Amino acid sequence: MAKSITNPKVEFYFSKAKKWQEEYRKLREIILDCGLTEELKWGVPCYTLQERNIILIHGFKEYCAVLFFKGALLKDTDGILIQQTENVQAGRQVRFTNVREIAKLKPILKAYIKEAVEVEKSGVKVSFKKNTELKFPEEFQNKLDENPDLKTAFDKLTPGRQRAYNLYFSAPKQSKTREARVGKYMKQILDGKGLDDK
Repeated sequence: MAKSITNPKVEFYFSKAKKWQEEYRKLREIILDCGLTEELKWGVPCYTLQERNIILIHGFKEYCAVLFFKGALLKDTDGILIQQTENVQAGRQVRFTNVREIAKLKPILKAYIKEAVEVEKSGVKVSFKKNTELKFPEEFQNKLDENPDLKTAFDKLTPGRQRAYNLYFSAPKQSKTREARVGKYMKQILDGKGLDDK
């Protein structure tokens, strides 16, 4: 595979990063070595093949990571892939806390990226669970039960929008916060809009 060229927009992301700068650069070097196109999507470095997302780099407080968009379809022979939450269906992360870990995993990461590219080329899709298999927080389930129009509107949303709402409604630990979130977004659901739609 030909080595990819860097993207100036992504360069800005790496230079302004307050944390994980060294780790990001090492991950970037490994990914670019695999011939993917570097882009900035969702505010993070994303690497694509013929405009299809393969992998991205992102950082959190405790770790930085690469996320394979179709990680659920990879063999994971080395057992390094992590499912962020039970609601994440397709993506899988590999997490790092220092550059040494990245350097040590370099050949394995490259093999996983190569496999991810082959999966994308093959056209295989992740089979997503339907919303009936999503476990809704009680506060939202009650509203769906009480309001048939809300249930109908929610069922018409794309699976991705349904999951986004479910994650957002499920996140707070306190019931009253969950209830407030559900209340705030009922009209948006009834209007057929996703969580981030204006």
